Amino acid sequence: MRRLIIRPGGIGDCILALPAIEHLRAERTEVWVPTAILPLIRFAEARAIATTGIDLLGLEGVDQPPQLIQQLRQFDSIVSWYGSNRVEFREQMGELELPFQFLAALPDRSAKIHAADFFLRQAGGDGLAVPRIECEQRRRGDFAVIHPFSGSASKNWPLNRFRELAARLTLPVRWCAGPQEQLDDAVRFENLYELACWLASARVYIGNDSGITHLAAAVGTPVVAVFGPTDPVVWAPRGERVRVVANGGSLEEIKADDVLEAARQVRAE
Repeated sequence: MRRLIIRPGGIGDCILALPAIEHLRAERTEVWVPTAILPLIRFAEARAIATTGIDLLGLEGVDQPPQLIQQLRQFDSIVSWYGSNRVEFREQMGELELPFQFLAALPDRSAKIHAADFFLRQAGGDGLAVPRIECEQRRRGDFAVIHPFSGSASKNWPLNRFRELAARLTLPVRWCAGPQEQLDDAVRFENLYELACWLASARVYIGNDSGITHLAAAVGTPVVAVFGPTDPVVWAPRGERVRVVANGGSLEEIKADDVLEAARQVRAE
C-alpha cells in the first residue's frame, strides 16, 4: 500500500491534524503540506504543496501537468483535505479515476467537537487526539516565552497587556515573533522544527489562539492560551499542561491577573 496524504491550511490546523495524518500512515507514505509545515513531518517523506503543481488541476483552460498525473497514479490511496471545497477539482480527479478520498478541511461551525478529534475521526481513528512533536532533548531553561501575535488581529490580546504581564512574571521573558511580525528584540526562527525545540526548553509559554501556541503545546511546554472570538471547545491547544483563559469572546475583559494566575497554575502541575 502506497498512500499520499495532502493537508493544506495554517500552522495550527496542520498541527491539530497530525494525529489523523499519523493514523493514516501506510506501508509507504508521502505527505504534502504547506512549505512552513515541512520541517514538522518527520515520520514520512514530505513535499511542499506549492511545489507539486496540484493547484493547476481542475482549472478551466489550463493543461493538466502530465508529470503530476503520472505521480498521482503511483499511489494506491490519496487522502486529501486539499480540494474538498473545489468542485471542479473533485470532478477532474473522478474523471481521471484517481484514488482520492476527500475530507472536510475544517469542522462545521455548529460542531462542538475538538478539531483534532474531528480530523482523527475523519481518518477512521478514535480516542483523544493529542498532537505530539518529538524534539531533541534540551535542558529546560529558566525563562518564559511570550508570543503576542496570531493569524488575525481579532484574536490578539492587547500588546500592552502582554507587556504588563511580562513585567509581573517571576521569570525572565523572551519575546517570540514570526519573520513578518514587528516586535523589537524578539527571538525568530525560519524553521518551525527549530522553533519547536526552542519552545520545548521554556518553563512556560503564553500566547494567543495561534499556530505557535499549538506548536508549544505539541512539544509539551506548559502553555497558557488567551482566547477571544474563537471557541476553545473546538480550537484550544491540546497538550499535557495547557490552560485556556477566555471571557465569553471578549479579549478586552481579560486582565493580566487572569493570565498570571493561569501561568502559575500550569507551571505548578
